[in-house]
Amino acid sequence: MIKYPLSDDTWGPEEIEAVQKVLATKKFTMGAITKKFEKQFAEYFGSKYAVMVNSGSSANLIAIAALCYSGKLAKGDEVIVPAVSWSTTYYPLHQYGLKLIFVDIDINTLNIDIEQIEGAISSKTKAIFAVNLLGNPNDFNPITEICNKYNLLLIEDNCEAMGAKYNGIYTGTFGIIGTFSTFYSHHICTMEGGIAVTDDEELYHYMLSLRAHGWTRDLPRNSKIYEKSNNAFYESFNFILPGYNLRPLEIEAAIGIKQIDKIDEIIKTRRINASYLKNVFGNRQNIKIQKEIGESSWFGFALILANELEGKRNLIIEELMNNGIEVRPIVTGNFTRNPVIRYFDYGIYDKLKNADNIHENGFFIGNNSTDLKENLDYLYNILIVYIT
Repeated sequence: MIKYPLSDDTWGPEEIEAVQKVLATKKFTMGAITKKFEKQFAEYFGSKYAVMVNSGSSANLIAIAALCYSGKLAKGDEVIVPAVSWSTTYYPLHQYGLKLIFVDIDINTLNIDIEQIEGAISSKTKAIFAVNLLGNPNDFNPITEICNKYNLLLIEDNCEAMGAKYNGIYTGTFGIIGTFSTFYSHHICTMEGGIAVTDDEELYHYMLSLRAHGWTRDLPRNSKIYEKSNNAFYESFNFILPGYNLRPLEIEAAIGIKQIDKIDEIIKTRRINASYLKNVFGNRQNIKIQKEIGESSWFGFALILANELEGKRNLIIEELMNNGIEVRPIVTGNFTRNPVIRYFDYGIYDKLKNADNIHENGFFIGNNSTDLKENLDYLYNILIVYIT
């Protein structure tokens, strides 16, 4: 029996009603409701444009594709990435012929180690793909300075950090493109779903086309990438890019509109839960928690075994699972230790000792939009024999 789940349900009757209204129209694929949600999403986070797709992974895909087709990135270019992230941060880079340069994480923040970035830059480096891991913002001031110094693009995977802020600005909006996820276990839930945001109109138009087969139908008349004719019949099936079918459903967008109304309260509760976690597990010798930068939206809680508990993760995980606590690895751990890496063109800067550490000694427990005080007390009472 699950006593402490990874995530919860943020839906109420208003989401069910929104679904039923869409069902009654019998118009289910991407349309007017999707456009409404995109507009609302962009306005909320302070971006000019938003493109909704069927997942956060697809948001990463159209982001990288748009940068390549626009000429901002090219096959063989190097992109610096943190060694810990979800797999689909990395896959589009590989799929578009880019070379990934893995840099270790900071063991405290779990984001890319800023002190190592400059050493990883070569004459072929063209971008940094920053990841706000588990809701925690990167320290964007020094990262932005590095990008400006070396004329690098900043791309942002914000799929785990919706609602997080750095210096009062929402994460996901620091890079030329930022990506979000609205999968079930994320901050807001549209079942499946993702969004890419940008202030660059040309990239926005590339993503609009790439999302739906690479056709011209969804482009505006004043498109930056194609001169659209007045012939609606011709433009309905006219293809200019080797795109995909990544379109969302109107049902998902309708749910998203209702969920955005709740996001402030959801993030507030997640942050309250995190404060309690800090009180319970902060300043422990044998277990470490993630150090917050800015205002994290606390996707979940990473716990890293230290000192006497190093190498004993299997024992701890078994104890938690036997007591009904859901646990997962910290994302992919050190991604370069996953077998899929054999397909990549990649390099590793220096050593990935911190990524290796969480690969072997880290685990993840859930956070959500309800009060978790009892859950965290329950967790603590199970772990107390190990951490005191």
